[in-house]
Amino acid sequence: MVSSQQIDVESRIIDSLRTVYDPEIPANVYDLGLIYEIRVDDGAVAHIRMTLTNPNCPVADHLLEEVREKVGKVEGIEKVDLKLTFMPPWDPDMLSDEVKLELGLL
Repeated sequence: MVSSQQIDVESRIIDSLRTVYDPEIPANVYDLGLIYEIRVDDGAVAHIRMTLTNPNCPVADHLLEEVREKVGKVEGIEKVDLKLTFMPPWDPDMLSDEVKLELGLL
């Protein structure tokens, strides 16, 4: 069962992820649909599973480090366990409606 405290921490994580922008697309990593999973365990470890828009992304290292840094600063988080995956591959359908509208895709 997920506690209200865990929901609050996960909400703050989402807020922090919305400050990390992909330099190639004017949108944050959360609304781009790059974040596949956010889970906080009882040890205050944030488990994040994410992808990139392209496996050959030239700024991948910078983007991953920024995610680690920002999530690591969230109150209630002691450690960040970040996993990069390309399964399933990212697809523009994963964009939030807000980003689709902003990019003229809606």
